[in-house]
Amino acid sequence: MNKIINILKEKKSIPLDQFINIALYDKKFGYYMKKNPFGKGGDFITSPLISNLFGEMLAIWCVAFWEHIGKPRKILLVELGPGDGSLCKDLLKTFRQFKNFYNSLEINLLEISDKLITIQKAKINNRRVKWIKKIKEINSGPVIFLGNEFFDALPIKQIYKKKKLFFEKYVTLSNDNKKIKFLHKKASSNLIKSIQDLNLISSSNIIEYPVNALEYLEIIAKKINKFDGGILTFDYGYVQKKSQNTLQSVKKHRYTNPFIKPGHSDITSHINFKLFHKILKKNNLNVKKITTQNEFLKKIGILERANIISKKMTFKEKANMFYRLKRLLDYREMGILFKVLFAQKKGRKFSLGF
Repeated sequence: MNKIINILKEKKSIPLDQFINIALYDKKFGYYMKKNPFGKGGDFITSPLISNLFGEMLAIWCVAFWEHIGKPRKILLVELGPGDGSLCKDLLKTFRQFKNFYNSLEINLLEISDKLITIQKAKINNRRVKWIKKIKEINSGPVIFLGNEFFDALPIKQIYKKKKLFFEKYVTLSNDNKKIKFLHKKASSNLIKSIQDLNLISSSNIIEYPVNALEYLEIIAKKINKFDGGILTFDYGYVQKKSQNTLQSVKKHRYTNPFIKPGHSDITSHINFKLFHKILKKNNLNVKKITTQNEFLKKIGILERANIISKKMTFKEKANMFYRLKRLLDYREMGILFKVLFAQKKGRKFSLGF
């Protein structure tokens, strides 16, 4: 908290995306840099922690994609923001059952938090796994980029539209220097041009501009174009064109105010999947239609797999597995809210799950 207060005392105000970046990723102060936020004892829970069938299905998908592109002797899998390492651990367990694929495999985990790298390393002890801090470090392929709740944790800009004027959301201090609050400043002409070019302006008065996420997508697309491969990403978000305030903060599985103790709670926003689709297409990739987590996992065969393994389970184990599966698939839980986007190199026509 003191760091942000000190920065605001010095600079008077900073843009919202800069505030999010400090609150989440500052080396000493940032939320993701100093704690493990995942799981029951943390602040939120992700699909790999709900059921290992999620990781198993993604592993099957990766093997099928590798087969589709001709079983290359080397395949690189890059997990974007690997959390506590649970997904990677589940993937490796399934990959080992596909000997030829496993022998061709190298995994890179993209992680900037030293704290989380320590947690991941304790869970994953495998010579095929390396850690990277920048996508620029990738210099071979084909490459599969895999992301689960990666993009929603990247800083966004918010622009407020009033009549024909545009104001960027900044963060500042109250008069007594004790509380953090929003401030609207006239948006720069460059920022206005960017949101116009991306067709983000709608009838709503709030516009969200995921500036960091779009930078990542551009770099990822370049790597796919250069080395072949694709990107498969899961996140909560929307497809219909709507501009709204989706910024939210979570602590101990409850929503909280992002300005109360920043650096101690997660800050996320919903993904504009139509925009992601557009950017990847603009970067010359073949982009599949956006689907839901429910539809994707069902098409790969998660229910059939659950039925097969349930035959060897006790009633209690079976009930637990299907309860967890319901969380992943149910319309009122993650099934519809979570969307899945897949883009591959132009000319590739892989469509499993879509």
